[in-house]
Amino acid sequence: MASSSSSNNAFRNGSSGTQRPLKPLNASNLKSSSFKSRVHPSHAPPPSFRRSYPSTFSASDDGVPGRVRVAVRLRPRNQEELAADADFADYVELQPELKRLKLRKNNWDADTYEFDDVLTEFASQKRVYEAVAKPVVESVLDGYNGTVMAYGQTGTGKTFTLGHLGDDDTSSRGIMVRAMEDILAEISLETDSVSVSYLQLYMEAVQDLLVPANDNISIVEDPKTGDVSVPGATVAEIRDQQSIVELLRLGEAHRIAANTKLNTESSRSHAILMVQVKRSFTGQEDALSSEIDNSSHLVKPSKPIVRKSKLVLVDLAGSERVHKSGSEGHMLEEAKSINLSLSALGKCINALAENSSHVPIRDSKLTRLLKDSFGGSARTSLIVTIGPSPRHRGETSSTILFGQRAMKVENMLRIKEEFDYKSLSRKLEIQVDKHIAENERQKKAFDNEVERINQEAQNRVAEVERNFAEALEKERLRCQMEYMDSVKELEEKLLANQQRHDRDDFIKDNCIGEELGPVSEEVSDLRKLLQNEIQLRKAAEDEVNKLKEQFEQFRQPGAGGDTEIIRLHKILEDEAYKKRKLEEEVAILQSQLLQLTFEADQAKKYLERSGSANGFSGVDSLMSQIRHSQSKETMNGPKAPTASLFEHVGLQKILSLLESEDANVRIHAVKVVANLAAEEANQERIVESGGLTSLLMVLRSFEDETIRRVAAGAIANLAMNEANQELIMVQGGISLLSMTAADAEDPQTLRMVAGAIANLCGNDKLQMKLRSEGGIRALLGMVRCGHPDVLSQVARGIANFAKCESRACTQGLKSGRSLLIEDGALPWIVQNANNEAAPIRRHIELALCHLAQQEVNAKEMISGGALWELVRISRDCSREDIRALAHRTLNSSSTFRSEMRRLRIEC
Repeated sequence: MASSSSSNNAFRNGSSGTQRPLKPLNASNLKSSSFKSRVHPSHAPPPSFRRSYPSTFSASDDGVPGRVRVAVRLRPRNQEELAADADFADYVELQPELKRLKLRKNNWDADTYEFDDVLTEFASQKRVYEAVAKPVVESVLDGYNGTVMAYGQTGTGKTFTLGHLGDDDTSSRGIMVRAMEDILAEISLETDSVSVSYLQLYMEAVQDLLVPANDNISIVEDPKTGDVSVPGATVAEIRDQQSIVELLRLGEAHRIAANTKLNTESSRSHAILMVQVKRSFTGQEDALSSEIDNSSHLVKPSKPIVRKSKLVLVDLAGSERVHKSGSEGHMLEEAKSINLSLSALGKCINALAENSSHVPIRDSKLTRLLKDSFGGSARTSLIVTIGPSPRHRGETSSTILFGQRAMKVENMLRIKEEFDYKSLSRKLEIQVDKHIAENERQKKAFDNEVERINQEAQNRVAEVERNFAEALEKERLRCQMEYMDSVKELEEKLLANQQRHDRDDFIKDNCIGEELGPVSEEVSDLRKLLQNEIQLRKAAEDEVNKLKEQFEQFRQPGAGGDTEIIRLHKILEDEAYKKRKLEEEVAILQSQLLQLTFEADQAKKYLERSGSANGFSGVDSLMSQIRHSQSKETMNGPKAPTASLFEHVGLQKILSLLESEDANVRIHAVKVVANLAAEEANQERIVESGGLTSLLMVLRSFEDETIRRVAAGAIANLAMNEANQELIMVQGGISLLSMTAADAEDPQTLRMVAGAIANLCGNDKLQMKLRSEGGIRALLGMVRCGHPDVLSQVARGIANFAKCESRACTQGLKSGRSLLIEDGALPWIVQNANNEAAPIRRHIELALCHLAQQEVNAKEMISGGALWELVRISRDCSREDIRALAHRTLNSSSTFRSEMRRLRIEC
């Protein structure tokens, strides 16, 4: 099998590393077998042997246990990620107490997802096993088929969660080892048996990890029962815990792994551990009554009942983006195979979640092997792993959505539960009556709704027609005014050029006049064309007025039907199109007229320099160059509408509209700029084009609440870039934001302003200037609003400022007490340290910990009551990292330790 892999690949736990010696497996324990694990109804155990369903499975209203369970786990950070100190909570926020996960889009928008369990980076291996796999193992011991799968991006800890052996630390053992421990502890080796097979799916080929020579095992389905079997796979009988550990070590040594940019030991195959469990019970058949004497009964002797079940543990290979992992050659083909099989698995889950009649099981060998995992009475747990590193953020959303689709499968499977048919019949009769009554009610409601919608549609049609007529009139007046202004400006320029030419004696010379004749003729022709276009424009305006009069006549009662209205709309649209074409032609004529004027000036200057001796040849050369340039521009044609708008007109035009006298135009323009600023790719161009200066000007000049709110939001987006933060400070942005915070009363405006200041608070270089221009006082002043979103942004800004101060003190760049305390922020911080809103509380707790790290602040924090909050945080904070930071800060400060000894407080 090693020869078939790429030279870049290596067997995991191979000879390149140090490993424990493998004990030889007993040949008597290995045999070839087919996996057929479906439990026949006749094999079901009597009620006395059936244990209750695990409480950790979700249950529906009628008590039927859930069969698909999904949990999310955040992998603990490694040394490299701890050194980088990346704040993963700014992108993904885990709420384990609510079993929720928030995926942030920006500063104020996030998507919330619910799962059966949410496990933080501090969750132990034991906690993960009990939450995810133990319910499935108990169901397998009860006779059900069970599956546990680990899904996630490469490098997020799937193999560690599922297959870690824990040689050095038993507490770090994975799900495979712990599941086998529970199974061996529950069964009796005298009457029961456990056998396992360890396979890998590599490049769509099923290979045996126990005997690598079996490298192309076929998958067989029973046409009658649909059971999946794997003939030729090696089966090992398990008698004790040590044998399963040695078997897993042997399989991991044969599993293919490779070194990529995302993971130094990336699995290149799906690992599948199949566990067969056979349990024997002693049952008793029903007694047969005698036809002669009803009091006598004949009871057959008891006989053993064998119950079979199967547990499948799947360590899926991680999904990866090729441009991030750097896979090439054979590794690229491996990545394609992995992504195709995971895609096939996702399609099957989507089909089950949507209750589709066709589930594409046969698209991949992986889905064929897992056919029983989402069907029948199988119990399945899916653990979705995500990584804390910034390089994992791009794939986190798709991984979370995969888990969400898997959760929907549970709803589709509930309808396939086994029911008692007598009670089902009674329920159906009741449901039929309810459905009939509900159908009649809905029909009546539907008729009323149709009538209401028809009336509303008629009203909206009338309103749209009225608005369209008003908008058309406004647009006509605006175009007319712009057109007249343009014509007047062109005529003034033309008149000025003619006067300059009349005063030029050299131009009046006959020879030169003969050469410049064509230019004058072209100017004259263009003026005639311009006059023609003016006449056409007037004719078009007269036609529009006539059509409006016809439109008003048709709007009178009984003046026409829907057909006439539609025809009138069509005519109006045609006229509007013609108007746009005329405006475009006028613009082209204007540009050509300006070009010819420029060419005439250049020709005159050239003739003055060259003199009369070589005047003819110079004019000929210049005119040929001009005509060549015009022909080249004509052949090139106009650019694509979008590119031309954005590169030559769009951004500058939008920024110029920020100064428009029309309030509606200003509002729309600032909204467009804010939307563009929300995309990081556009921020540099906006700043280079003067967009930041324009936004600050809008914030300074206008008092409209909507304009100020949107402008502050755009500045907040730009302030997320460190390069823009200094520009904002240099141009007086913090003073403007402070004044806006003092004047505004709208919570949304205050939230935008607070978000912008909070982003600036995270810059170490701007601390003193931020404070001197009133940024801290502005933040504290906005708490008057009391809105949770505003308070959250204020708390975030204070936490950022305190963190920068703490870092400056540690580096020896700052001394003296905190500027936050000098500006009076401490009372508000202490008051809100235990706020009910989790975002506010988390930021305040971080701010307190950072302030306490500065010894000079200790006495004022003790007198202000901050010591008690720090003690509470070190004991009761829901986040372990903040709790540990508070505990470490209290123990490192001599002032805090002395005060706690005096108050007899233990930390």
